[in-house]
Amino acid sequence: MKIVLASNNKGKLAELQAMFTPLGCTLVSQSTLDVPEAPEPYRTFIENALTKARNAAEHTGLASIADDAGLCVDAFGGLPGVDTAYYATQFGYSKSDDNNVRALLEQMQGIEHRRAAMVSTLVAVRSPEDPEPLVAVGRVVGEIAWEPMGSNGFGFDPVMWIPEFGKTFAQLPVEVKNANSHRGRAAQQMVALIRDRWLS
Repeated sequence: MKIVLASNNKGKLAELQAMFTPLGCTLVSQSTLDVPEAPEPYRTFIENALTKARNAAEHTGLASIADDAGLCVDAFGGLPGVDTAYYATQFGYSKSDDNNVRALLEQMQGIEHRRAAMVSTLVAVRSPEDPEPLVAVGRVVGEIAWEPMGSNGFGFDPVMWIPEFGKTFAQLPVEVKNANSHRGRAAQQMVALIRDRWLS
């Protein structure tokens, strides 16, 4: 079964493809099928993910899956949330993972309460009009480290310190991170849902 991933993010594709292997499904990036990016006007992960999934299904005629994920910092009232990918641009930096980390650490200077959650919402649809989208949410709570540590992963992984491991996501071996990350947790749920609802 071929499923379109409604994302052009290579890191996301590699992570999810590894997790979907047990299903015998092949994930294909929407960029290889000339799918235009969907607008993401909403303030919740689930609404944006559903919009992206429906857009990819509409342009390809294939089942699709979309992920909307972000960092929710307690000290900022849950922000940046859906604006995570563009976080640095609010502070005059160009869009990049490194700049996002730099901007976050600058904004958190002097803040002792550093609790934050990484959240991933996966939505899968069989067609653009699918009335029963599959929804899986993964969430990992940790703290924002005082400086970047580790070289694995992407996004905010170098500053997302996970107490149960005593390390940042970027310091963990890839297979450990994938099994325990917000996206990993959502993907495990989604694999079970697809197996149960679409393949059985």
